[in-house]
Amino acid sequence: MNADYVIVGAGSAGCAMAYRLAQAGKRVLVIEHGGTDAGPFIQMPAALSYPMNMSMYDWGYKTLPEPHLDNRRLVCPRGKVIGGSSSINGMVYVRGHAGDYDHWEDSGAAGWGYADVLPYFKRQEHWHDSGQGGDPDWRGKDGPLHVSRGPRTNPLHAAFVEAGRQAGYPVTSDYNGQQQEGFGPMDMTVYKGQRWSAANAYLKPALKRENCELIRAFARKVVIEGGRAVGVEVERGGKIEVIRANAEVILAASSLNSPKLLMLSGIGPAAHLAEHGIEVIADRPGVGQNLQDHLEVYVQYACKKPITLYKYWNLIGKGLIGAQWLFTKTGLGASNQFESAGFIRSRAGIKYPDIQYHFLPIAVRYDGQASAEGHGFQAHTGPMRAESRGEVTLASSDPRAAPNIFFNYMSEEQDWIDFRQCLRLTREIFEQDAMKPFVKHEIQPGNALQTDDELDSFIREHAESAYHPCGTCRLGAVDDPKSVVDPECRVIGVDNLRVADSSIFPRITNGNLNGPSIMTGEKASDHILGRGMLAPANDEPWFNPNWETSQR
Repeated sequence: MNADYVIVGAGSAGCAMAYRLAQAGKRVLVIEHGGTDAGPFIQMPAALSYPMNMSMYDWGYKTLPEPHLDNRRLVCPRGKVIGGSSSINGMVYVRGHAGDYDHWEDSGAAGWGYADVLPYFKRQEHWHDSGQGGDPDWRGKDGPLHVSRGPRTNPLHAAFVEAGRQAGYPVTSDYNGQQQEGFGPMDMTVYKGQRWSAANAYLKPALKRENCELIRAFARKVVIEGGRAVGVEVERGGKIEVIRANAEVILAASSLNSPKLLMLSGIGPAAHLAEHGIEVIADRPGVGQNLQDHLEVYVQYACKKPITLYKYWNLIGKGLIGAQWLFTKTGLGASNQFESAGFIRSRAGIKYPDIQYHFLPIAVRYDGQASAEGHGFQAHTGPMRAESRGEVTLASSDPRAAPNIFFNYMSEEQDWIDFRQCLRLTREIFEQDAMKPFVKHEIQPGNALQTDDELDSFIREHAESAYHPCGTCRLGAVDDPKSVVDPECRVIGVDNLRVADSSIFPRITNGNLNGPSIMTGEKASDHILGRGMLAPANDEPWFNPNWETSQR
């Protein structure tokens, strides 16, 4: 079996590349270990807590014990299904801040500044104006990825945004437009009431072409001959075979599996590969390093009024929502319920936001456990740019073994300072007059916890991953020993091999990673095709003019 391009992983970036390469007339073969995304658990937006807790759709990874979080092993869901993690995520759509990409460029990712990536964000998007404001000139109008907004009919959404305003923060009608900083409506990858994953947006249209094929197989390693990638060794139906690539092999297997595959193929830190008896083809010490994530907590409040989604948190309520969605694709089932957002700066001297809020009109955990208090609401929040760094390493040379995942969360003192500040700023927002008709009392952390030590104890016990791992195959300058891929996503030291997914991010972006991961696939496609890049944008993003002297 062979194709011009063999892509490993039908996730956010892999689907985008399959679409663009096939559109350009190339013969594309996509290898995906997971199966179909059919059925309401994935396609119904409100059911988002189900697929990420189902072994059928999730790789089931956990971290090693995290020493700064009471040695807890945190769950680390990654999509094992077409669409990858875009088929099991919360569907929140955030491009990231302009400052993120300018930082990438400053750290060696030439051609990945904000002016360079904005045209690709526009190319991927089909933004739906919901009449809630926005920056149409900053948004794409006809891309494959439909981006919409929830109805925001629950009064708690308006109260949350107004509380942010009363606390002295800006209001923004479009955090994906000119101004990220502030409070306002949240974007989601939902179209006509259905999850609009990378599979729905990109892969399924690509597969309608004769020159694009998907095979279900487990990728074991990249086959490298004479310093050049020539194919991928896979296992399917109990047999091991090689799928040949006439032009290139492209890894888009996630920030956990892409570095694992590189190491199994002999590309990585030489001493670590030698430990596992793997022949070193390219000594790249950066492979698996630079692992980053967003850590978050749920700040929860009991609600005075019975207006939260808790009233549907029973078999009858869920049944009615599910039935309405199945027959009409409308109602509460058609939204992820993350319909309002906030991005703020934690202190003066921070140039752009480093705290994010997802607001949810129910007090509930990702595993679907509602608060014992009944009616409540919550903000998911945490610092956006932690200084802690972890690593992905091989547990064994057996391709079937899960990688060792160690984020080393909260290993830097500044991360504790930032997280405490985040909790205190959040409480202040919920103390504003706009929230007074609704706030009964704080469920968690709980008013009793006030000192640094008390808040630290709460963080150690309750912080969870926001499921945004990235950074393990860092994109950078060729002469930087920590770089894994060059600015065209080519693996340094091996020909005809690229990596394009969230693993190449030099530093984590502000907000959820699905949007930037798809952008990476879009931009990488043009590098692969060698056809020249989209012209850089001239749009001037907004930075708070007083950022040096004021926190808000």
